[in-house]
Amino acid sequence: QVQLVESGGRLVQAGGSLRLSCAASGRAFSNYHTGWFRQAPGKERDFVAHISWSGGTTYYADAVKGRFTISKDNAKNTVYLQMNNLKPEDTAVYYCAAGHYYSTAVNDYGYWGQGTQVTVSS
Repeated sequence: QVQLVESGGRLVQAGGSLRLSCAASGRAFSNYHTGWFRQAPGKERDFVAHISWSGGTTYYADAVKGRFTISKDNAKNTVYLQMNNLKPEDTAVYYCAAGHYYSTAVNDYGYWGQGTQVTVSS
């Protein structure tokens, strides 16, 4: 079992950069795959990126490919999402999730953080 807490969300201008962090409390964090999802106002929760438990494999949604980078530090029990060249359409609450599957599906993740707000001004 693992508990997740996101941080780093804030207001940023279009074209700017931001790094989100997800801190895990469980000692077995390194055994989980981890993903980032986002939910914009009036929209459903969408996949952003995920990383394998070892950190060796990553995958990105087309909308963020080339701009976002997911990484993981098992020694620090932390997952990161580096976001560059931000656009107004990136505005959303960003959630960190952990699970036993390497997947883009919301339902395949059993553990979720509380979310952190990212707002990109135009």
